[in-house]
Amino acid sequence: MTIREIQHLYCRAGFGINPEDISRLSDTSRSDVVEALFNESAAFLPLHIDTSDLDHYNIQNIIRDKRKQEAFIKDSKQKLKEFNVSLVDRLVFTKQVLREKMTLFWLNHFACRDNNVFHVQQYNNTLRAHALDNFGDFVKAISKEAAMVKYLNNNQNRKQKPNENFARELMELFTLGEGHYTEDDIKASARAFTGYNHNFEGEFILRLRQHDYNFKTFFGHTGRYDGDDIIDIILEQKQCARFICKKIYSYFVNDIIDEVNVEEMTTIFFKDYSIENLMRYLFMSDWFYDESNIGSKIKSPIEFLVGMRRTIPITFEKTKDVLKIQKLLGQVLLDPPNVAGWKGGKSWIDSNTMMLRLKLPSIILTNAKISTKEKGGFIDSYDKFNSKNKVNRFVEVTVDWDTFEKRFNTSSFSDIKQQLIVSEMSEGTEAYLEILSKNSKRDYCVQLMSLPEYQMC
Repeated sequence: MTIREIQHLYCRAGFGINPEDISRLSDTSRSDVVEALFNESAAFLPLHIDTSDLDHYNIQNIIRDKRKQEAFIKDSKQKLKEFNVSLVDRLVFTKQVLREKMTLFWLNHFACRDNNVFHVQQYNNTLRAHALDNFGDFVKAISKEAAMVKYLNNNQNRKQKPNENFARELMELFTLGEGHYTEDDIKASARAFTGYNHNFEGEFILRLRQHDYNFKTFFGHTGRYDGDDIIDIILEQKQCARFICKKIYSYFVNDIIDEVNVEEMTTIFFKDYSIENLMRYLFMSDWFYDESNIGSKIKSPIEFLVGMRRTIPITFEKTKDVLKIQKLLGQVLLDPPNVAGWKGGKSWIDSNTMMLRLKLPSIILTNAKISTKEKGGFIDSYDKFNSKNKVNRFVEVTVDWDTFEKRFNTSSFSDIKQQLIVSEMSEGTEAYLEILSKNSKRDYCVQLMSLPEYQMC
C-alpha cells in the first residue's frame, strides 16, 4: 500500500496514524495491512469506571425514599461525566482503533440517552462487544438494553396498551429506513415487544403478564411473535442490509452515495449479516481508495479532538474542560440530540464551530510558541491566547511535547504536512504554508492543525 492509502484507511477505520506506524506498514500488501487492523481489534475490552461510591444505593432504598432517588440521579449524572471523559480517552489511547471507531459509529446509529451510569456503561459495552459481530444478534441485544428500553418507552409497552415508540424507531432508524413498512407492521411489532423491561441492575426482564402472546401479522407472516421473531423477519428483507450498508458507506467512505458500490456491499452483508465481513470487504475494495473519497469527509468534533490528541499527547486536568469543548463543537458523547443521532457531514460546521475549530489547536496547546513575524505569521496571533492574563482560562492541560518530538524525530516538515493533511489544499493555503517559518516542528504542527483542510479526513 502507498503511504496515502494507509493514511486514508486509518483516518476512516481509526483516528489517523503516526509516523512510526506508517513506517511499519509502508510497502506492505493491502490484505496484510487490513488483516492487522482486524487482528488488533479482535478482542473485546470493556470500558468501566469506578462506581464504588454509588454502592450504597439499591432498589429498596430508592423506591422508598424520594430524596434517595434524587440523590442517586445527581450522583449518577456526575459519574456520567467521568464516563464521558473515559470514553474519549479510550478513543485516544486505544490500540483497537477499528473496534472503537465502529463503537463510535454504532453509538450514533443506535442513539440513546440515559441518566443511570450503570445502564449507560452497560449499553456502551454492548455496542463495543457487538461492533464487529453479527448484526441480527446486535439488534436483539440492543432491544433488551435497559437504557434503550427506557429511552424509547418500551418499559411502558403493555398488552393492554401497546407503546409503538420502539417498534417505529426499530424499523425507521435502526434497520429499514422510512417508507419500508406500514402502520400495521408497527402495531404488530409493538405487540411483539410488550412486556420488555429490566431490573435495577439493568438485566433484561420479560414481564410475562404484560406480554401479548396472541397471533400477530407482520410483513405478511403470522405467528405468536415476540421481539426476537420480529427482528428475524426484518433481517429477511434485503432492504435491511441495504439500509445499513448505505449508512456505513456514508460514514466510512463518502457522504455522496455511490449506489453501485452500496449494492455490492449489500450483497455481501445480506449473506450472513457479519459486520466484520462487510468492513473487510469495504477496506479491501479498490474504490474505497479512490482519490474522490480521500479527504472528502468533514471530521466530527470527536474525530477532530481525538485525532489532535493522538498526534500530540494532551492531558486535560479537569473533566469539565473535556465536556466544554465537546459542547462548544456540537457533539457531546452519550448525549445525542434525539433518537436519530447527529446528522454529521456539513451539519458539523457553522460560522461559530468553524472559527473555534481553527483556533482550538493554538488555544489548547499553550506550550507552543507560534511565530507572529512576517516569516511565519499566524493569522490569529497566538500571543492573544497565551497572554499572562488569559493563559489556561479556557482549559487546563498538560502537553507532552517530548513524545511528539520523539514521534516526529525523523519526519521532515513535508512529511508532517503529508501526515496531517489528507485533503486537497487550496492555492491560498499552499501559498500560506510556503511563508511559514520552519524552525520548529511544534509550531508547524499547530499551524497545520489550524488550517481548514485539517478539518477534513
